[in-house]
Amino acid sequence: MDRHPIGDLTEVTLSKIKEMVDVNTIVGAPIITPDGTTLIPVSKVTFGFGSGGSDMPYKDRGGFGGGNGAGVKIEPIGFLTISDGVVKMLNISAPANTTVDRLVELIPEIIDKAQQLIDKYKKD
Repeated sequence: MDRHPIGDLTEVTLSKIKEMVDVNTIVGAPIITPDGTTLIPVSKVTFGFGSGGSDMPYKDRGGFGGGNGAGVKIEPIGFLTISDGVVKMLNISAPANTTVDRLVELIPEIIDKAQQLIDKYKKD
């Protein structure tokens, strides 16, 4: 079976999206501040894709008309901060609206506090 032209259109568009959206787009290169803190930018990537086409009769041979499009949105959401072995997420977006979102945001802080209590208990 011959390859259909819409497949070629789709393949080219998806390869261009892949070039734009790689892991370095989502988790950026680390930045080290003068005090030794490491900042790692984190972004949210959203994309949409659509394609369509039609085989159309054209005199004595067939014809194809088609197209596709894509949209990509890259939104910075915060920084992972690493200072003295402690990793925290520093959000730059608006606070979460739901209780579940807020709980998910607090998990790293709760784990840090629990680790501090465990370390203190071990010392005593």
